[in-house]
Amino acid sequence: MELTEKLSFSHDDRKDLYEYVEEHGTVHEREARRALNLDPTAFGHHATVLVRDGYLTWEDDHLSVAYEEEDATEHEADGFAYTVRMAAQRDLSGLVGAIREVAEEGTYIEAETVADIIEHDEVVLRHNELRSRLFFVAAVDDDVIGWVHLDLPEAEKLSHTAVLTVGLLPEYRGKGIGSTLLERGESWAADNGFEKLYNSVPATNEGAVEFLEAHGWEREAVREGHYKIDGEYVDEVMMARRLE
Repeated sequence: MELTEKLSFSHDDRKDLYEYVEEHGTVHEREARRALNLDPTAFGHHATVLVRDGYLTWEDDHLSVAYEEEDATEHEADGFAYTVRMAAQRDLSGLVGAIREVAEEGTYIEAETVADIIEHDEVVLRHNELRSRLFFVAAVDDDVIGWVHLDLPEAEKLSHTAVLTVGLLPEYRGKGIGSTLLERGESWAADNGFEKLYNSVPATNEGAVEFLEAHGWEREAVREGHYKIDGEYVDEVMMARRLE
């Protein structure tokens, strides 16, 4: 199932089952059945239909949302190899840790918000009737060193736009990895019909503003004193990128 796919269910119990799995990530079939108060025969039927229709996977007694896999790409930088791939549920702790480390620098408020949300949800990817989100990660072996995140609104009047955040652990910067991540996020958005991306950073984060401008982003607006960092009011620079 693609993250941009419109959800449609022919039975309320199927909708409830999908929403339960989507909210919780990977769940044991027994847990889902008991939570939804379904008898084994009905549960098996609805789960089978959802698997057939491409909404869920059902392996080793566990149910997960069947997100369509994106191709992983292999790269080299300064003599080491890294992979850029779509994040999976197994990346949760590593992803949160990487975002937290970047957010602790105090100059990327949006990243801090993203970390709070996925840590609270305990789910990496989301696709429901209100909002969807996607992550690509850069990984050395299985260690997450950076990410690009796309927040995808489901509201029709906003469905052509997405909010993008991108970040990289400090020790891996200056090697082109951030550019690779940004380009992967932009490419996915363009291929899936999005027309415009947004990212907002404090004005004090001059490096992030320069990085985005170097990749074709523009300053669309400034909100004066929007942030309060270490007791000081700081402007928010609202960046935007129109996609071809």
